[in-house]
Amino acid sequence: MATKNFILFSIVLFGQFLLAQNKPAIPLNEVVLSDSQLKNFSSSQSVQNLNDSIISKNQSSLTSLLNYNTVIYFKENGLGMVSSPSFRGTTAQQTAVVWNGININSQLLGQTDFNTVSTRGYNSIAVKAGGGSVVYGSGAIGGTIHLNNDLKFKKTFKNTVEVYYGAFNSLSAIYAITAATNKWSTNASFTRNSSDNDFKFIGKEGKNTNGEFYNSSLSTAIGYKVNANNSIKFYSEIYDGERHFSLTSPNSVKTKYQDYNTRNLLTWSSNIGRSVSNFKLAYITEHYKYFEDIENEGFTSGGVKSFIAKHDFVYEFAPTISLNTILDYNKTDGLGSGIGNSSRQVGGVSVLLKQNLSKYWNYELSVRKEISDVYKSPVLFSAGSTFDFSKFYQLKFNISRNYRVPTFNDLYWEGSGNLNLRPENSYQAEVENQFQYKDFRLTAAVYASKIDDMIRWLPTNAGNWSPVNTDKVSIYGAEALVGWNKSFNGHAFDFSSTYSYTVSLDDKNNKQLFYVPYHKLTASASYSYKRFNAYYQFLFTGEVFTTSDNDPKYILSDYNVSNLGLDYNFSKKDVIKIGFKVANLWNEKYESLPSRLMPGRNLTLYLNLNF
Repeated sequence: MATKNFILFSIVLFGQFLLAQNKPAIPLNEVVLSDSQLKNFSSSQSVQNLNDSIISKNQSSLTSLLNYNTVIYFKENGLGMVSSPSFRGTTAQQTAVVWNGININSQLLGQTDFNTVSTRGYNSIAVKAGGGSVVYGSGAIGGTIHLNNDLKFKKTFKNTVEVYYGAFNSLSAIYAITAATNKWSTNASFTRNSSDNDFKFIGKEGKNTNGEFYNSSLSTAIGYKVNANNSIKFYSEIYDGERHFSLTSPNSVKTKYQDYNTRNLLTWSSNIGRSVSNFKLAYITEHYKYFEDIENEGFTSGGVKSFIAKHDFVYEFAPTISLNTILDYNKTDGLGSGIGNSSRQVGGVSVLLKQNLSKYWNYELSVRKEISDVYKSPVLFSAGSTFDFSKFYQLKFNISRNYRVPTFNDLYWEGSGNLNLRPENSYQAEVENQFQYKDFRLTAAVYASKIDDMIRWLPTNAGNWSPVNTDKVSIYGAEALVGWNKSFNGHAFDFSSTYSYTVSLDDKNNKQLFYVPYHKLTASASYSYKRFNAYYQFLFTGEVFTTSDNDPKYILSDYNVSNLGLDYNFSKKDVIKIGFKVANLWNEKYESLPSRLMPGRNLTLYLNLNF
């Protein structure tokens, strides 16, 4: 298969080279995007960009940022513990996390633990709702989370230091540097988080035990402009963390889990005539150790190493029409407890077309086909259109077919893996309305999707468990995003809110999927005057079922959580800022997983330096 992929890659690349000849060169932009498809081929879907101001008001974990600012629901095993999303009624494995254009969902579990991702390592974070498998591959069913390091080739030098200290001996320290000239550009950051996590429970005796954790992450992006039409970029990230899993009863055995993940990406970008070429090589590793009794030295472990080659080519036939082809190859090797020594290879071709039919109307078409040595993949597609009826109102429409492939655990787990599994298959459609009038913005969307061949681990006649393609799910819902801002005479007001209504039904029993709330609402408001700033965050999560039969005895109650923050700038140039944040302001007792209580009211002090 590798030989066939190489031949196909060579033919297409040679053809693209011929197309690009004898055309005037287009110089590289001052800002180089790491994920161009998100900007250029996502106009028919909802994309929510989270700016620096929003990111800084939240804890450094990706869970905190998205939980308080998006429609995504999170199931947390406690503060800082394993965090799993549900986006538009889908499972955790059906939301893809994309790092600089590369899907980084775990090859072992099929999902990303959002508490292992630090938001401070990126200068651009976006949430795209709906299917995206044509571009971003497996798991892009409910939506995609985009973590980007965009580089600016403009003379800059800036250092940032952030220190947060709060209850439960919680410490977060962040250092970031941005340095650039017209030829070079660098972004780098280091984040360290730790906590004893020994908060007292609300409404009952005792405190959280064996919940301590720490993690460190180092992120780097370096770019070099070879000339006006060529640039080389290197992105790297290292994550090292350890979490003790909180006890659910005094007699439970103490356990802990260690993660060590690395991501490296080398990109060569070239503008030739009317074409833009991006060639990417990525090497991604993930490794874990699980200690089922921390008093003993024994542990289980596992890991995978992935090599990815990707060529992204865009050709502009005219100012109003462009064609984008993507060729990619992925080889993954796994080794560890349960999966033994295993590997798989996947090659894929995507073709994307976008045309502006007029100043007010455009459409997008895309298709993808993969070849694997392990499973058969369906033909994926996406089609959408956007129409501007006026400056006030825009209408979007999109339909797509998406999928999720079986994980290494699904395929290779010793004694239980199933090599005959099929990828999960999804069809979906959405309609979105965008309204904007002066300082007010409203986005309202409705969607529906159908998922077949969902993979579930079920008991077998042999007495063990094994994954099978069994479930079918029907999903429909509505979302709304609201924004408003106003500035006058030194005063600045900002308000944003999100709401989602989600119905996700198991076709077997017509019951709501567990850990999918019908309702979720977020809101945030901020006010600033000169050097003073105050902000308030609100989160409402509706009740969730914890069993597949929706037994009312095992429902998790709805909850409201609020945070309040105040800070003051001691210089006009934002050099020194000191502030505090009160989390869970009203001391709400809540949990998103049974017997996994979250902290009550707690205080954090912070110092920010920019120089």
